[in-house]
Amino acid sequence: MITIAIAADHAGYLLKQVLIEHLKTKGYTVHDFGTDSEEPVDYPDIIRPAAESVATGQSTAGVVLGGSGNGEAIVANKVRGIRCAVCWDVDSARLAKEHNNANVIAMGARLIDPDLAREIVDTWLGAEFQGGRHERRIRKIE
Repeated sequence: MITIAIAADHAGYLLKQVLIEHLKTKGYTVHDFGTDSEEPVDYPDIIRPAAESVATGQSTAGVVLGGSGNGEAIVANKVRGIRCAVCWDVDSARLAKEHNNANVIAMGARLIDPDLAREIVDTWLGAEFQGGRHERRIRKIE
């Protein structure tokens, strides 16, 4: 069973709700780490537990959301074992998995509409890590 950790700050809250519903209709188990409203929050408090869930194996993969996705990616990447890529289109999502074996993706809710966000998540989850020369590079990151 594939479990997706999902977390968002206040700017990403509405998109998070859209993606939770989308992932559930696709048959994924979703672990929602918050936030639970559009009230301002400090995103590291929300994002780090989601990333830790992926790093420890409690979740298979993670999606983190904010206004731009940049701060969320920075926080997630501070967790050992996480490779979080900011994705803004389907090509960046596919390459994040194929070349970087990203186990978390970040998106900016102020930059990406819900239809594109669903497409990005589907592309990333459906892509396969290519290994080969990319495996050597991943080992150097670790």
